[in-house]
Amino acid sequence: MRFEVDEAGTIARVAPNSPRDGATLLAGAAVPGMPNAHSHVFQRTLAGRTEATAADDSFWGWRRAMYAFLEHLDPDLFEALAADAYVEMLKAGYTSVAEFHYLHHGPGGVPYAHRTEMSERVLAGARAAGIGLTLLPVFYRYGDFGTTPPAGGQARFVNDLDGFTQLWRELARMVSGMPLVRLGAAPHSLRAVAAEDLPRLLAAVDAGAPVHIHVSEQMREVQACRAYYGTTPLEVLSKSVTLDERWSLVHATHATPAERSLVAAAGCVVVLCPTTEANLGDGIFAASDFVAGGGRIAIGSDSNVSLDVAEELRWLEYGQRLTLQRRGVLRSPGRSLAGGLFERCAKGGRQALAQPVGAFAPGSRADFVVLEEGDEQNGPSMNRYVFKSGAWRVRDVIVAGGYVVRDGHHAQEEAIRRRALRAAASIA
Repeated sequence: MRFEVDEAGTIARVAPNSPRDGATLLAGAAVPGMPNAHSHVFQRTLAGRTEATAADDSFWGWRRAMYAFLEHLDPDLFEALAADAYVEMLKAGYTSVAEFHYLHHGPGGVPYAHRTEMSERVLAGARAAGIGLTLLPVFYRYGDFGTTPPAGGQARFVNDLDGFTQLWRELARMVSGMPLVRLGAAPHSLRAVAAEDLPRLLAAVDAGAPVHIHVSEQMREVQACRAYYGTTPLEVLSKSVTLDERWSLVHATHATPAERSLVAAAGCVVVLCPTTEANLGDGIFAASDFVAGGGRIAIGSDSNVSLDVAEELRWLEYGQRLTLQRRGVLRSPGRSLAGGLFERCAKGGRQALAQPVGAFAPGSRADFVVLEEGDEQNGPSMNRYVFKSGAWRVRDVIVAGGYVVRDGHHAQEEAIRRRALRAAASIA
């Protein structure tokens, strides 16, 4: 297979059974770069630090630990940690990421002199690593349902709608023309945003901008929503806005069958983050029924407790197996189990990021992940890549036609890692 890539880093032509003359040969089996459809990049540093828990610990205990961690995070530290995590993502096989970015202000909610300070640090970290970025500045108004004031670290997230609109417009001017960057918006959740704010938020951003929201992640969240609104988060959302293909619903773990059918019919993407959902004890989304009904899914690394495309896909399938007590649950007709699952999540990620990624086709960005073959006797196999842990490794990564990882090594990795280690040590 020969790929011709233009100067913009886009695949211009795909020609099977072509001569190798003059071509750069990829040293292994290539797959499209997987879009990471949900990330909170600073939380990578928290991974492994929150496991000394009480007997009754839950998502909400983890959240308190996360808020405490935030008190130590300044712009320089944040940028250092972001760049390091993005390098790790590239080495894991993600070539683009949707960054659900809600850390806007300083400790105590004190604004920075530049409204876009922390967003600029996300952009700088992504640029240093060379990863594609869909930046999703978060609108976060309340501490909980209703008018509950923010508690502790939440103060660093909070804007009113006018403040968010100004932030978004400044970012739109800033990223215009930036290669590899797309701007979207993210009302955090129905816990943090009033239902009546949603139409106003949509009116404040570009009509084509992707929109992401956390929804129905925890049963406590669903119960609190019922107490406040008289119904579930997804029901409130569907009555407040017109759900369509620009919407990505993160987790949707406790959606009802009727809600899953509504989401599938609307063409939304449900972003699933199996390793984080397991780490936080969220529960398991009924992906089997959703996909069977035409639903679209993508994967994300969320809290970044794990950065491994194969592991995320593996546990997406394994969660369904544990629930339904059978194998091969998310199989696609005519495809290997892993090949179909990879393609399904890459396609959903392409929609969620609103970027031309996740496919080897003309018009797609030339993002390649080259896997080093671990079983030369049997040849390449997507099933072994996903379901045989450690059998293959990511050897090379190409973003927009240029190498960012060669033989498992990122060109700026050592300098970025040293800076990140100093940052992490300062807040240990």
